[in-house]
Amino acid sequence: MKGSFKKALIAVALTTAGLTAAAPSYAEITANASVTSNYIWRGLTQTTNDAAVQGGIDYANESGFYAGTWVSNVNYGADDVYSYEHDLYFGFSGESGDISYDVGYLYYNYDAEAEFDFAEVYGSVGFGGLSVTLSLLAHTEADEGEGRDYGFGQASYISVDYGFPVLNGAEVGIHAGYHQGDFAEDFNGVPDGYVDYGVSLSKDGFSFAITGTDLDDSGADAYDNDSIKFTVGYAVDFEL
Repeated sequence: MKGSFKKALIAVALTTAGLTAAAPSYAEITANASVTSNYIWRGLTQTTNDAAVQGGIDYANESGFYAGTWVSNVNYGADDVYSYEHDLYFGFSGESGDISYDVGYLYYNYDAEAEFDFAEVYGSVGFGGLSVTLSLLAHTEADEGEGRDYGFGQASYISVDYGFPVLNGAEVGIHAGYHQGDFAEDFNGVPDGYVDYGVSLSKDGFSFAITGTDLDDSGADAYDNDSIKFTVGYAVDFEL
């Protein structure tokens, strides 16, 4: 489901809330809620290193189809212009033997004044605890600057994630990703083409993550996106 996919997509970002409806027996509706000391997305803070409260609702069908919504507070420092992120998504996931797969569409919606809403299409393939994900810019409502290209596929993010259990039911996650393209550069406010990485430890809803990027002082913004960040969070899931 998308809540799970979003956590897998950014792995160690700790972005991991009811609804009452009569659902057929083959469908499932779940909700999730979390708090985190810093909302990290693709290695970069989305809250100027402040805390975030997040949550979402997901629908999943036994056919593999899923859809949902997810929301978080954000702050990019521009007089608090961006006050929230609201995601909408749908996709199809399944398994074939030992191989799992997930393809879908994800729309990122922000405050009306932000004028930077955008959407991505994504695909993920997994084997055991290993997964590889590619996200491509689908479209955006942002205006292109001179010499910039915000066309389909002109910005991308590829990531590799590996998770494995350790003692007493805890799980370790290892993540590396690469983000590039004119839109990625302009949206993030960092130079085109950067690497993010991290490792996380989670158990019973609690998470601790260490994340970083290959940005240097000349490429980082005012929120120390070139520095190593330590994040703690707690998430819960509900069946509705």
